[in-house]
Amino acid sequence: MKKIQIYDPPMCCSTGVCGTDVDPKLVQFASDLAALKEQGASVERFNLAQQPAAFAENEKIRAALAAHGNDCLPLVLIDGEIAMRGVYPTREQLALLAGSRISFSAEGGTAKGESKSAQSGCCCKSDSKSSCC
Repeated sequence: MKKIQIYDPPMCCSTGVCGTDVDPKLVQFASDLAALKEQGASVERFNLAQQPAAFAENEKIRAALAAHGNDCLPLVLIDGEIAMRGVYPTREQLALLAGSRISFSAEGGTAKGESKSAQSGCCCKSDSKSSCC
């Protein structure tokens, strides 16, 4: 499996799943990352408000922030390369990005087996205006 790194915008806690007005997308994303970790995926997550050094130490993250400001966050790196920016990947995209045979069950966990073979939607073209890089 590939190494996944998530560089989050500033949030009140490490996952953004806190407080009284929790974004359901962040709850789902945190659950999906936990499920990937359970299957042995290498996942690291950094929050700008709590771990600014992680952002400053990574040249690609510094360059993206300089070019696009905080609007490029979250940034998703796969094996050190920016794969997505500005949105959190869906569980299907996560499975594809992880390069594994992990698929998510209907309940939100993971099950061993083939991940969906559909395109992840990650274009990684510098001229793209989409959520991908």
